Amino acid sequence: MGYHVVDPAELEPEPDRPSEMRYVSEAADMDRMGLRTYAVAPGEEIPLSGLHYHAEQEEAFYVISGELSVETPAELYTVAAGQFFVAEPGSPHRAHNAADADEPVRVIGIGAPPLSDGHAYEE
Repeated sequence: MGYHVVDPAELEPEPDRPSEMRYVSEAADMDRMGLRTYAVAPGEEIPLSGLHYHAEQEEAFYVISGELSVETPAELYTVAAGQFFVAEPGSPHRAHNAADADEPVRVIGIGAPPLSDGHAYEE
C-alpha cells in the first residue's frame, strides 16, 4: 500500500508553461492518472498548444475559484467555481482565463491515462 500527502504549494511550478502548473501526480508517484493544479492569470491559458484534442486521454478540469473559459469549435463554455468541464478523447478544447477577468482562476486538472497526446486542432 502507498499513501501520499502532497501540498501543491510546496511543488515547483513546471517551467515553460503559459500558466502556473504543478504536477501532483508526479510528486505522488501516480502512473495511471495525471493530476495537476493550475493558477491562471487573466489572459493566460492552460494548455501549451491552444485549441487541441487528445487521441486517448479523457481530461477534466475542476474550478476551485474564479471562472474558467473553455473554447471549443462550436461553443465557448463558462465553468464556474465548483463545476467540472470534461473533454472526451477527440474533442477539441482550449481552457483559459478570459483577458478581461477580474481575478485568477484556480483549477485542478485530471487526465487519464497520463499521456502527452495533445494534437493541434485545425478547422
